[in-house]
Amino acid sequence: MSHVTVHLLRHGEVFNPDGVLYGRLPEFHLSERGRAMAVMVAEHFSALKNDGAAPVYLVASPLTRAQETAQPTAEALGLEIVTDPRIIEAENHFEGMKVNKSELRKPKHWPYFVNPLRPSWGEAYEAQAERMLEAARDARRRAFEIGGDGAQAIMVSHQLPIWSARRSAEGKRLWHDPRNRECTLASLTSLTFNGNDIVDVNYSEPAAVLLPGAATTPGA
Repeated sequence: MSHVTVHLLRHGEVFNPDGVLYGRLPEFHLSERGRAMAVMVAEHFSALKNDGAAPVYLVASPLTRAQETAQPTAEALGLEIVTDPRIIEAENHFEGMKVNKSELRKPKHWPYFVNPLRPSWGEAYEAQAERMLEAARDARRRAFEIGGDGAQAIMVSHQLPIWSARRSAEGKRLWHDPRNRECTLASLTSLTFNGNDIVDVNYSEPAAVLLPGAATTPGA
């Protein structure tokens, strides 16, 4: 059977001075730090390639921050960015709002807290995992067609869809405490496929040196 690795790359830091939950809103660009993160990731993949790895296929969410994160890697590896809407950010009722205790106490939001295990305020975790893993399997297939056994694909996506996909791949329950997600800015969640089956999951942070002081916004 063929072994292919699909790296799920979270985008870099976003310029978000108002601290809103930007979700699927357009035109949220990377910050200066976020652009530096994207360059560090590109350097990471260039080093892997120089060591004999074969990153041959690059996919990104249609959102601006994902496309901008993918661009340095595309340039470094000479790859086209393929846009895949299946790996977009999760839907969220609170999109565009500042999510704080004062906002959450408003009665108009209460119906969205009926089932936090789904969650009822946004796209179901299961739906996110399904679309992400479907896209990952398609990326695996395309990478194998291009690079053969040992090829690698890169998918630039968003924290919650990546985390949902990882927990599903590891056979864990999908509902969780958002504070415990292991999916920092510009991190890699790497899925190793043997044929169409995921046989290993690894996590790394190529831009870890830039994480201290980076902005964090409540996720979906």
